Amino acid sequence: MVGLYFDPPDRAVVLSVDETSQVQALDRTQTVLPMTLGQAERGTRDFVRHGTTSPFAALDVATGKVIGKCHRRHRHRRFVTFLADIDAADPAEDGVTTHLALDNYATHKTPAVKRWLAKPPRFVVHFTPTRGSWLNQVERFFAAITEKRIRREVFETVEALEQAIEAYLVEHNANPSPSRGPRPPASSSVRSRTFAHEPPTQDARQKCFTTRKIRLAARAAKGVRYDFAWEEFSRWDRNDADRRKHR
Repeated sequence: MVGLYFDPPDRAVVLSVDETSQVQALDRTQTVLPMTLGQAERGTRDFVRHGTTSPFAALDVATGKVIGKCHRRHRHRRFVTFLADIDAADPAEDGVTTHLALDNYATHKTPAVKRWLAKPPRFVVHFTPTRGSWLNQVERFFAAITEKRIRREVFETVEALEQAIEAYLVEHNANPSPSRGPRPPASSSVRSRTFAHEPPTQDARQKCFTTRKIRLAARAAKGVRYDFAWEEFSRWDRNDADRRKHR
């Protein structure tokens, strides 16, 4: 699977295909209070569930573009329909094969899906290992859309949720970026050695200490634990050895 991503066959298109089921259209019971100066965004823990949708997505590994569509139900017939959408969005070319990276979900292995994949010979299917669905690159796209567009939003209807997902797809495809892959081993080892074994410099310690003093001064100016703040000032201002001891 990794070789398919980083060293694909000649004249081949690699698509990472998957779906995420039961994405909920959630509405908070109270209005979400926006972030203000010195106060984080606040929202109620309880919510109202208005329904679910299942986004299907096919990520082009080379370009970063995504073919996506939402279906209300998660069935093998919907997956066959999405395969037809992929076929229409990526027209066949002479000598070009399309490799599909899929996980081992039962929906991807039904007889109807196998019959459909057998008709157009240009499709080649690759399954991730058991319990290895994280190897499917499209999972990163689902994580991004959840973090950037769904998690902190309020949706009063399923239609509003689907419109938000479709709008994110349009925005993503306007400026796609393929995955750059893992960090080279040399730079990774240098980074880990730098932060894990080398002690911080005097400038770094002084910067950290100065930032701490500014924060404590701000707390003291607001009257928040005034005595404690200045006691901590006196304790941390003795010398570097005492600061390390009291951390």
